[in-house]
Amino acid sequence: MTKRLNFTEHIYYKLSENKKKLMKDWQTPKKTNTRHLIIDNLLPDDLCYEIYKSFPKKIDNFYFRKSFRERKRTLANLSNYNKNINNAIYAFQDKKILDIVSDITKINNLEADENLYAGGLSLMTKGDFLNPHIDNSHNINRDKYRRLNLLYYVTPGWVEDNGGNFELWDNNVSKPKNITSLFNRMVIMETTRNSWHSVNKIISNQARCCVSNYYFSKNSPSKINGQYFHVTSFTGRPNEKYKRAYGLIDNTVRNSISKIFKFGRGRKLINYKKL
Repeated sequence: MTKRLNFTEHIYYKLSENKKKLMKDWQTPKKTNTRHLIIDNLLPDDLCYEIYKSFPKKIDNFYFRKSFRERKRTLANLSNYNKNINNAIYAFQDKKILDIVSDITKINNLEADENLYAGGLSLMTKGDFLNPHIDNSHNINRDKYRRLNLLYYVTPGWVEDNGGNFELWDNNVSKPKNITSLFNRMVIMETTRNSWHSVNKIISNQARCCVSNYYFSKNSPSKINGQYFHVTSFTGRPNEKYKRAYGLIDNTVRNSISKIFKFGRGRKLINYKKL
């Protein structure tokens, strides 16, 4: 393989080269209730660094989310930004990538989120965090279930002591598995009604940059209860009793409003792709 190959071909090569191991790892019981994979050195380092350098430099261009739930910056409208960013994001949406990820996870009929309703760029700086939560259950039109999160970290030299590391929790949200957001690392996690995850607070002056994609399918991940719907639902950490109590109320209210008014439908994002 040469470095002239595009993002899609590199990702496909990495996944296919390690396919048997990844299939085994996916099915192997973990300490957390959420199935997941950790794939290091996904791309040649220079390509990963190019993605990092292509992140928008003006922090004000990101949408800043700040509440008891989270503090982070996201960006999904990529029409004015470097083609490396667009090509990297949409490489994960290529059919050959969808197909091999489907083979590895045994989740059929996966579809990409071309409108980046949930995906795009994430930038977190000192003091930013994402409290334990389960993601919203559906796509923008509520006709497909969210099945997988693909998180690709691109900040050079990131270490665990920086904070800003990905966490997967047990059903009671009592103890997390910590996954360092290492440079050139991809995490694939299954999205279910109980896939609690978070990002611990960043204590470094360095920005944590992540490229996010989400896969959907018309099939529900729940084999027992079948159909269900919920908005992104947050809780507090084990020592945050106030946030846990407030989160129960907040989640109930937002779920009720969303079900009545179909909140979250019809939003259209402008992107350019496959440059």
